[in-house]
Amino acid sequence: MFYRKTVLDNGITVMSEPMDSVRSVALGIWFAVGSRDEVPYEAGMSHFMEHMMFKGTSTHSAKDISEQFDRLGAELNAFTSKEYTCYYSRFVDEHLDSAFALLAEMVVDASLADDACASEREVVIEEIARMEDTPDDRIHEIFSHALWPDHPIGLPILGSRETVSGFDHAAAVAFRQKHYLSGNCVVAAAGNVDHDELVSLTERHLSSLNHGPRSVRPIADAAGEARIVTLEKDTEQAHICYGVATMNAHHPDRFALALLDGVLGGGMSSRLFQEVREKRGLVYAIYSFSSLYQDTGEFAVYAGTRPENAEEVIRLIRIEMERIAEHGVTPEELDRVRQATKGHLVLGMESTRMRMTRLGKNEVTGGEILSADELVERFDSVTMEDLKRVSSSVLDREKVLAVIGPFKPERLEPLVR
Repeated sequence: MFYRKTVLDNGITVMSEPMDSVRSVALGIWFAVGSRDEVPYEAGMSHFMEHMMFKGTSTHSAKDISEQFDRLGAELNAFTSKEYTCYYSRFVDEHLDSAFALLAEMVVDASLADDACASEREVVIEEIARMEDTPDDRIHEIFSHALWPDHPIGLPILGSRETVSGFDHAAAVAFRQKHYLSGNCVVAAAGNVDHDELVSLTERHLSSLNHGPRSVRPIADAAGEARIVTLEKDTEQAHICYGVATMNAHHPDRFALALLDGVLGGGMSSRLFQEVREKRGLVYAIYSFSSLYQDTGEFAVYAGTRPENAEEVIRLIRIEMERIAEHGVTPEELDRVRQATKGHLVLGMESTRMRMTRLGKNEVTGGEILSADELVERFDSVTMEDLKRVSSSVLDREKVLAVIGPFKPERLEPLVR
């Protein structure tokens, strides 16, 4: 096996992948908590907690933490998704002990002080304002909410101004006690790292995490019906997401879906890029994408175009989806996209951070952890028949359309139903 895994008595999982040819280590402390785990009044709390872990502990101020990582010549950052939160650093291998101690202190001993909460609330509200003024980001949140209108997985990771305005020390402490549990924690590292040393450091620095099992999540069911959602706004460019609910992140057909993504809108040689941008000049940006979660997923196309071209662009996207659903793809398309996908995969595996992320993300969400060779083998095994079956299954589903621009839903109704 290309990685090692140890589960401690308290439930923390420790994983490592050695890369003897490098001098760096990428280290991540992952928690199985994201925006889908929040109740309505907590919307955005997972992301807010990510911010607060950088705001100081009982022994180090926020400035102290930054300065110490700088002295190590280390990168320090974090990110929050719908299903997990990760705090990570990348550093020279000789600094593993110091970097681990600092990163662990941040997640175990963050002060969550009221004055820090007050200032960080304003920072996050500014982040929300920036997102709201960035329609090519905001349209994805609108689309997700249209797919899952009755589940928090469809809500923005950042939360709303109203919910974030209520976050304080008590709320942050309560959220940490509920979700930052030993059973929800995965320590992952890749690079020039010794697994036994990593286990020892975890036992030493994370032993004070609240004990508890892995949290159980309610199933996220998509609406399962055609829907149109518009944010009526006088914009220079209409922003469009058009797609469907699809399979989860563990489905065996996910490899075929990734290749379908590449054929439809995955790059400059894709059908949509060639048809809508190169041939007709109707867009600057158009691409397909998939976001797969533990129990559900989305597959969609994004496009940005002037409002007068929006209906034609949506029509062309729909035509191309229907064409692939009915006729599948050509052998040349499959071969080209397969080779591109494998190439990007192998190049990405040269990064310690990418390898650490593969370990942590899959472990914290219960997914398969496959080597680069195993992943290449899965893509090589996808046949024309597989792509035809998956294309038909996915693209024949009821469509959801989300648009930001000067449109009312009824105007776009014929393009969906």
